[in-house]
Amino acid sequence: MKRFLLAALVVCGVAATSRAEDPHEITVFAAASLREAFEDLGKTFEAKTHVKVRLNLAGSQELRTQIENGARADVFASADQKHMDALVKAKLVTAPRVFVRNTPVIIVPKDNPAKIASFQDLTKAKRIVIGVPEVPIGNYTLQIFEKAGAEFKDKVLANVASRELNVRQVMAKVTLGEADAGVVYRTDAMAGKDKVAIIEIPAKVNVVAEYPVAVLAKAPEAAAARAFVDLLLSGDGQKRLAAAGFVAP
Repeated sequence: MKRFLLAALVVCGVAATSRAEDPHEITVFAAASLREAFEDLGKTFEAKTHVKVRLNLAGSQELRTQIENGARADVFASADQKHMDALVKAKLVTAPRVFVRNTPVIIVPKDNPAKIASFQDLTKAKRIVIGVPEVPIGNYTLQIFEKAGAEFKDKVLANVASRELNVRQVMAKVTLGEADAGVVYRTDAMAGKDKVAIIEIPAKVNVVAEYPVAVLAKAPEAAAARAFVDLLLSGDGQKRLAAAGFVAP
């Protein structure tokens, strides 16, 4: 009965009427760019179900590796399809669904010492920070540079000062003034808007990041995990994700 209530709870959008006799928790592995949104959604889920949400936030490639090596988790939310597809192939997750989308942007420090005013100005930056190719934001960044043309790509990559393991590390380098510019998701830029300025990437060269989510095949709390995924896809969940800057799938 308890598991049925958990699964039905979020779908119906009503709060739990009684506390479970034996409270437990679910472990959610989520891409670093989901931090603020999932912290908010985790609190909402806990209030409705009395099931605690424990977040493990990191680069999608790192989380995938942890799952492949037997890490205990109930839900995996990736910032790209590549790492989710690998877990599907290995039969480690079940029925992934795209629950949200995101777009990359350029960020610069608030004082903008390199005077970067447009995407094309990125060639003037002397210290650029991007993600490593294995992490979704790094892969998306290289796709953008490729679409912008060989000359642009070569000039920009020649001035890359560091490549980071997740998007929040890229963000940190820029906010600390250790880089003239970086490429992050719009949601990360919005979360740090008091410390960085946003420069749009032209639609003709930009990419759209799709975020799939899935319950693990061996999730210790499968029913609660499915209820959490239902929350992400619900009207309330989508509203909260939109407030963080994400776009509905």
